[in-house]
Amino acid sequence: MENSSYGRQQNSAGSPPLYGSPGYEPLREEMSYRGGPGVQVQSTILTIDSDGPPVRDHLVWSIFNTVYFNFCCLGFFALIFSVKSRDRKLIGDRSGAMSYAGTARGLNITATILTIVTFIVLIILAVTGVITAVRTVQDHPYPYPNNPWGN
Repeated sequence: MENSSYGRQQNSAGSPPLYGSPGYEPLREEMSYRGGPGVQVQSTILTIDSDGPPVRDHLVWSIFNTVYFNFCCLGFFALIFSVKSRDRKLIGDRSGAMSYAGTARGLNITATILTIVTFIVLIILAVTGVITAVRTVQDHPYPYPNNPWGN
């Protein structure tokens, strides 16, 4: 059997030699990629400037409206448009993402306002109903004057 470490220099831990050490032998693919021995590889850094602030897809607001403020399914439709906006944003279609995000925002605003107004109207109706019932009971304390039980 041949010695596998023939011609290589190992470090003190017995592991293979490090890149750039005297006993390191580059692979043929590595040499062809680098352009041969002694050629330095240049790297390029790309900076992509965005056209403005990131597109807000209003997904959290849409989920909240779907679960709690789903007036006439407006929260659910807002959720659909929010997901479409997020998909467009991931694809890189900024104008499409902004369009879907605007629709989702409008639906979220509408669902929130209509649900809050509905709750306020229901609370007002409940309070006025209780007040009317109390006044009715006070005006007519007992409808049967001839009580057979003697009260």
